[in-house]
Amino acid sequence: MSQHRTQWLALYSALAALLACGPQAHAVSDAEIAAENARVFAEMKANMPLVTDQDTINYIACVANAVVLELDPEFRDLPWEMAIFAGDTVNAFAMPGGKIGIMEGILKAARTQDQLAAVIGHELAHVTLKHGRKDIGRSKYLGVGIQVAAVLVGGGNQGTTYTAYQALNEGAAYGLILPFSRDQESDADVVGLDFMARAGFDPFQALDLWKNMNEEAGEAPPEFMSTHPSGEKRIDALVSQMSTVLPIYNEATQNGRNPDCIPPPMPEKPPGKPADEPKE
Repeated sequence: MSQHRTQWLALYSALAALLACGPQAHAVSDAEIAAENARVFAEMKANMPLVTDQDTINYIACVANAVVLELDPEFRDLPWEMAIFAGDTVNAFAMPGGKIGIMEGILKAARTQDQLAAVIGHELAHVTLKHGRKDIGRSKYLGVGIQVAAVLVGGGNQGTTYTAYQALNEGAAYGLILPFSRDQESDADVVGLDFMARAGFDPFQALDLWKNMNEEAGEAPPEFMSTHPSGEKRIDALVSQMSTVLPIYNEATQNGRNPDCIPPPMPEKPPGKPADEPKE
């Protein structure tokens, strides 16, 4: 079994326990949602390999901290916790209650600090817009479980999202556990762009991020099979926001917000095969 599938099945096991909680007679409070998310997050950390390279941890934490500091106090002051999961999965997520998960593979697409800030800003926007609470349905705790799953698959490119959805959806009817809606994804793009600009990250690099995502996605499923807008539509929508966020970015940099998060050193490439000696 591939490492990618093993990781997602471990995640599925944690989510299955949450989904098994069953209907509750009372409304779910923010504290209860945060507690359930903390439990699932702990399950993930216990069952999925974590990145231990300190340079990688410091780099991603630097970007995340800069963006979190731009949130409204209701969210900025949460006891934020971050974990970086090892593997090639191109994804990231944020959970209500102050949890951020980064799949190491996201660095294949988020190739600069600004592009990583676009990813993190987008995921934090899902939390600040309270998309999870809006999706809680008739079964309150079941709704929480579905939304945790949605958060976890909500940040990746189309190809990765669909693969993750299949792993999470073993035996479930199509439509039960889905990522965020297209409208929610689009709203998170806009708000996330604002967050990264306020933190002093170049919003134009969000466009490069989604170009990279398209490259990493390869043969993605048709747009109607995914709640994610297509990469091209996403980029067009972000371009339309630049006249709004560029003044915010310029003001942030003028006020000294110039993040300088140092990426981990790239692994050295093995030496190439020496050229054959010329024949006499």
